[in-house]
Amino acid sequence: MIYLYSAQDSEQYRQLLQQALPQQQVCCWPQPVDAEQVRYAVVWNPPAGFFRGMVNLQAVFVLGAGVDRILQRDDLDPAIPVVRLSDAGMAQQMLEYVLYGVLHVQRRMDQYQRQQQHRQWQVVAATAADKTRIGVLGLGEIGGKVAQGLAAMGYEVAGWSRQGRQLPGVTDFVGEQGLPALLARSDILVNLLPATAETRGLLDNQLLRQLPRGAALINAGRGEQVDEAALLGMLDSGHLRFALLDVFVVEPLESVHPLWSHPAVLLTPHIAAMTLAEPAVAQIVANLQALQQGLLPQGLVSRTRGY
Repeated sequence: MIYLYSAQDSEQYRQLLQQALPQQQVCCWPQPVDAEQVRYAVVWNPPAGFFRGMVNLQAVFVLGAGVDRILQRDDLDPAIPVVRLSDAGMAQQMLEYVLYGVLHVQRRMDQYQRQQQHRQWQVVAATAADKTRIGVLGLGEIGGKVAQGLAAMGYEVAGWSRQGRQLPGVTDFVGEQGLPALLARSDILVNLLPATAETRGLLDNQLLRQLPRGAALINAGRGEQVDEAALLGMLDSGHLRFALLDVFVVEPLESVHPLWSHPAVLLTPHIAAMTLAEPAVAQIVANLQALQQGLLPQGLVSRTRGY
């Protein structure tokens, strides 16, 4: 049996899974099931205790790229394989989201918005794409495609990762020694890192102050990676000019949070790269069949790395 939990589009996922795997019984929460009959779980942020009693569970498939919440659960045996989506249509969406933020900064739209509020008619000097330096934190499946996509559009792109990754048109910075150099040359910093113990709280006051004065931040990685108080301080002081934020420490963002009303912030409700049902199910089915054949599935999570 496959047991599915998705707060959105659950019936669509159930139907697609059942069509692709007619030999499997696909049930959807909150339909009651015999937990001992569940062999596979397909989930996105299931409720507490969801996995309890699933003593014959063979794998968990996550309807997204982020797995930090799954790995932190106390109702899931750490020995159970966890498989995340490696793309499923999300890379193109992420590129579009980041490009929107880049253009907002490059074409001075944040400044023109403020001028509009004060009925000011004033032209601001333009900046060419090849003079706009972008730094991408995280060069995985999605981050790598974002970095290459921006480079193909003529931007001066550099990327940073723990292990290093050579990509066409992207300058590579590696490890702790490479991070300060990437920050110093980033007019726009794009965070697409996975959530791990090492990345939690990474974008703090010490890191953000290494960006050039007037730089911008686009965060579509994880909210826990940004010290929100430090970010607000950097925006208030003018060291950072603008922030496009899609993820937050607490979601939904509390109505009293100062980020809602900050004039240098544009925020969105965790929509930068939304899972598309059909490619997601196709990837899950392929990975499930790989496991059944004793093969390594694409997107198998390492609990040591956290992704």
